[in-house]
Formats: sequence, structure tokens, C-alpha cells
Amino acid sequence: MLGTVASWGSLVEFWGFHQSALWGFVVPAFRDFIRLCPCTRSTPRSKIKEAAQPHPGKSEFGRELDNTRMGERREKNREEGTVLEFVLVDKPVQLQDPCPDVREYACGSISRLVQETRVIPSFLQQDVVRCLGPMLLDKSIAVQETAAGALRNLSACGGLEVCDAMVKQDILTPLAALLQEKMSIFATCLQVINIVSIYSESSSLAVSIFNKEGLINILVQCLQKHEENMDLAICSAYCLQTVTEDNPELLASFSASTLQILDVLIMQSAISMQHLLLRTLVAGCLWNLKGILSCTAQAEAVSTVARILSETLEVDAGQAIMELKQAESQKLAEVNASMRPREEDAMDEESMKINCVPNQGLEDMSDLLPPRDEELKQAEAVLCAQQTALEILVNMCCSEEPSDDEWEDVSSSDESDLCAETCICDSGTGNQMMSPLCLSSEVHAALIKHCVPEKVIKKTTLCNNVISEICFKIPSWKTLVKKMQRVQCRALTCVQNMLSVMDPDVLGDEAALRTVAEHLSQLLFTNLDPPREEEFLEAVTSAIRSLLQVLASRGIPQVMSVLLSPQCLGSQQFLAFSESALRCSNPGVRLNVVSILGVMGSTLSKQAGTAETLHMIGNFLLQVAMKDPSLIVVGEALDAIFDVFGDGKEAELAARSIQLLPTLRNLQPLFRAKIRKEGKDKYSSDQLCVLDNVKVNLRRFIAYQESLQKAGVQ
Repeated sequence: MLGTVASWGSLVEFWGFHQSALWGFVVPAFRDFIRLCPCTRSTPRSKIKEAAQPHPGKSEFGRELDNTRMGERREKNREEGTVLEFVLVDKPVQLQDPCPDVREYACGSISRLVQETRVIPSFLQQDVVRCLGPMLLDKSIAVQETAAGALRNLSACGGLEVCDAMVKQDILTPLAALLQEKMSIFATCLQVINIVSIYSESSSLAVSIFNKEGLINILVQCLQKHEENMDLAICSAYCLQTVTEDNPELLASFSASTLQILDVLIMQSAISMQHLLLRTLVAGCLWNLKGILSCTAQAEAVSTVARILSETLEVDAGQAIMELKQAESQKLAEVNASMRPREEDAMDEESMKINCVPNQGLEDMSDLLPPRDEELKQAEAVLCAQQTALEILVNMCCSEEPSDDEWEDVSSSDESDLCAETCICDSGTGNQMMSPLCLSSEVHAALIKHCVPEKVIKKTTLCNNVISEICFKIPSWKTLVKKMQRVQCRALTCVQNMLSVMDPDVLGDEAALRTVAEHLSQLLFTNLDPPREEEFLEAVTSAIRSLLQVLASRGIPQVMSVLLSPQCLGSQQFLAFSESALRCSNPGVRLNVVSILGVMGSTLSKQAGTAETLHMIGNFLLQVAMKDPSLIVVGEALDAIFDVFGDGKEAELAARSIQLLPTLRNLQPLFRAKIRKEGKDKYSSDQLCVLDNVKVNLRRFIAYQESLQKAGVQ
């Protein structure tokens, strides 16, 4: 019975039924059989106990009902999981079937199933990747395309570890062969380039194979086909930007003719949003290739890249999306109006009754109209172009220093050992275009000339609510809201990097800096409910942190006072936010919050009447230093304590009130032990060097506090 029903279920799916239909037939058929089989996966007892706890205030009947439903859900999940494992077993066998239709069906099934992440480990265990590889070179073009789609979904849904495993299983060899053989088949070529791009982002081995196979020539040929197939050209540009980053072996193989092709593409006018995206991606490639250019050509390339990025950011994405949506609606209305008379003429009385359901026919038809897809494609392109432009700017405005950016402001120490000195000070080998913590004059001048900083600041503001509401109402356009939020996050990260490597004057005079300070604090404290995503919180706190550090180091008290005012980062308000930030799972958010409090406390310690506020800041920093699971965050909290309580009468009063000295004495051995226990396994050598430096500073700071205590007693 088991084999009969499973084969019949496969046949149903093969003849075109949806996946949901398959489960509708197979699961009920096996329900009684599965109840007799031992479950291969059970829920831990602790989890069952936790799940069975009733909600406070529910009646006994409610508890009984909830527990019953929970049991039913667990039983259903076990049944579907067992059936799913049974269905997966047959796929590798079907890939070897002599019938091309069966092989295509197996590839298509895998392509759908791997979108469920829980299925992927089972596929890897069955060595499906090695089975799919030969399908890329199958005699049937349909099998080739479906196999490429399955590999793309597996790569996109599996994450970095899965991609790395697939590359190690030599999946790139058949992919490269297919790409070289099927250049004229755009659909297959597009899928393969997508896969190569995903692998190249996550695996250095994939980049090496890319270089060895000489796939750069194919990408350039695809770029030249932008008039025939813009999607293929954009996909190729994405891949080219990925593989040209930090790849000197590939750069050495670039010819003058290839560079000329890129020059032609970048000089074309952006007649559509997809052209804008293509030009932006090519600008990213040109930035990666600057190292192989002469000094004169480098200056011209930097200026060109800055101009293209400026033009991309200048586009009002919200207005563009609004116009594209209106254009789509207008075309849809025109098509509907033109089709309605013909439908009415052809419709008899019987068909009119069938089609009397309001709007059903129109909605179904509108989903298939090319204009709708085209408008959405252009809307996605403008947001992708601006996200790409901001990511390129982040790279242009970041130090190539190998040490962690989060630790560049560690307290200096006369006793710093060689390890810490190597971590912080080894910056003697800058590259041709960048140097640590500063920009070359060419880059700086190009960004200022094209007003890039001002345009980046504008992108830190989301599109207005009207546009978001329009996108939310239409399922296919809803994804644009997430893309708009991502553009905002990239802009905030770009602000952080610009502040780290450029004078704050690039953002304007003191009035402009005050405006930026107020804007960033408003982003942080507005719309706290519901909680924002951690990506946004990390980006906005990073930008505020950089602004505070620059203002403190450059001595701009007027703007600093604005930031610390109750209207912006008023201490009480920010401390309340900090308490909630401690529960954030992203250590970057916690680290930024600690650093901001350190700068705020250091500034306030030099002002009279601030002991009470320093008391609250000190208590918070001590809690972080004692309880945070990340040694990086703990080290930052200790560093902030050194800054806040290093000097000043107000700081001394606050230190005594929070029992700072005895608390640090108790913390010191725990901090040392944690470094010994977790250091080598969880942290890089650079981070360990900095943690050693913090450990030295902690010993010195305790000695300093003890000397203050003795002096006070005397």
C-alpha cells in the first residue's frame, strides 16, 4: 500500500497539480500508517513542558483546549515531517531516470522543496548536489534549465555554509561548462550567473575557480547584450562587481578592450531605472578596478564613479515609485477598457452567469499583464540602484585597516604590550587610493564636488507613509517597503563611515550639524512601537556614535550640547532606550549604545551638577560589564567606564555612590578568566589583542581609583 500511494502521489504532482494538492492527498492516506510507526524526531521534554504552560488568567476549559490543539499540531508536524522525508528519498533516483520528463520533474520538485529550509540537510545527506551537477549538462534543455533553477534556490535558501559545501563538491565545474555552452540561451545563462554570483560572495574557492575557468569574458559578453536582455546584463554586472573586489589575479587579466566596454556602459544616459541600476553596478566595478589604472586614469575614474553615484542618489525614489504605480494603474485600466467590449460581444447568456463574480476576471487577468511586471521591475531597480550606490560609498569611505572598526578608539596605555600595539598601530601599508582613517585628496574632492554627503543624509529618511501604504495594499509591491528600509539602513551606515574618515564640515556648518544631530535622534526615538528591526537599530546607533565621537574629539560644544539636550539624546530618554537595547540579540547595537553612553558621560563629567546623571550612566555600564555575554561589548563597557570616571569632581562623587572600585575589583578576575576560557574559540587575534589591552587598562584604572581613595581618606 505504501509504495502504491506514494507512486500515485508522485504521478499526481507530475501531471501538474500544485504542491499543496500533493500534501492534501498523501498525508491523509498515510495518517493511519504513520501512527503505527516510531517517530524519528521527538520534541524535548523541556520544550513540551514550556509549551504546555497556560496563559495567565485562562479557565481550565481554555487550558484543556489549548493543550489539545498543541498536541494535534505536534502530531500533524510529525506526520508531515515523516511523509516529507519519504518523498525526498525518491528524488536522487528520479534524477537518474532515462526519461527526460521524469528528470525534469525531479529537478522541479527539488527546486520547490528546498525553499523549506528544514529540507536542505536531508538533501545534502543524500548527495543531491552531486546528482544535480550532471543534470546541468543533460541533453534536454528543459532539464538543464530546471536543474540550474534548483541549484539557485538551494544556494539562495541554504546560506553560506551550504554554498561553501556545494563549491567543495565541485558544482562550479559543470556550471562553468554550461555557461560557456549556452551563451545564446538567456534563461539558462541568467540562472547560472545568479548561482556563480551567490557562490563568489561566500567562497574564496569559488572566486579561484571563476578565475581559472576564464568566466570574465562571458560576463563581459552578457553586459554587451543589455539592449537585447537588460535582466541578463544587470545580473552579469552584479556578478562582475562581486568577483572584481579584492581579486588581484582577475584584475591582472583585464584587457584594455574590456575596460573600454565598461567605459561605454557607464557613459550611457539612464533612460530607465534599470539603466540607472546597470550604470551604478558598472561604477562599482570601475571602483574595484582602479588599482590597475595609471595615476591620471585613477583620478578620472574616481571622479566618474562619484558622479554616477551622485546622480543615482539624486533620484527621488518615493516619487519615482508613485509615478510608476500610477502608470501601471493607467495601463491596466486602458487594457481592461479595451477588452471589455470584445468580451461583452463574445459572451452569451450562459457565460455571463459564469462570469458575474465581481472583479474576479479582471484581477486574474491583471496579474498576467506585462505592463504590471514592467512597472514593478523598474520600481525595484531604482531602490536596488540606490542601495548599491550607498554600499559602494561605504567601501569608498572605510579604512582598509584589518583591525575591527569597533575598537579603533581603545584607551591608550603606556604599558601596552606588543600584541596591542600591533593590533592598533600597524597601519604602515596603506593602498594607493585609501589610507587608514582618512580619504585621499582625489576621493575627498570628488565626493564634495558632486554633493554626495548631502544626498546621503537625505536618504536616511524613509519615503513618506502614503507611498508605503500604497505598496502595502498590493501583495506584489509589498516587498518594496523592505527595500526602502534597506536603503535607509545603508545610508545611515554610510553616514557613519563618512564621519569616521572626513571632517564634519562636509555635512555643513554648525547649523547643519545641529540639524543632522536632531534628525538622527528623531530617527532613534520616533515610532518605538512596534520595535524596529535590529539592522536599523545598529545602523542608526552607529551613525549617532560616530557623530558624538567626532564632535567630542573636534571640540564642537555647541552641537554637542544640542545632542545632549532633552529634545535629542537627553540622558534620561537615552538611558530608557539603553535598557531595552540590552535585550537586543545583536551585539553591534549593544556595543554602540555603550559607546554613546561613554561619550555622553565623559562630556558630562566636565560639567557641574551632573553627579546624579553620571551615577545612572555608571550603574548601567557596570551592569553591562558584569552581565553581557559578548566579551567585545564587555570590553567596550569597561573602556567607557575609564573615560567617564577618569577625571573630575562630579565623576569622583558618582564613582563613590555606585561603589565603582569594589565592583571592578570583583569583576577583574572574572574578566580575565572569561578571556582565557572563550577568547581563542570565539574571537579573532586582533580582538584578543584589544581585550588584552583592556585588561591592562583595567588593572591601571583600579590602581588609580585606589590612589584617589587613599588621598580622600588622608
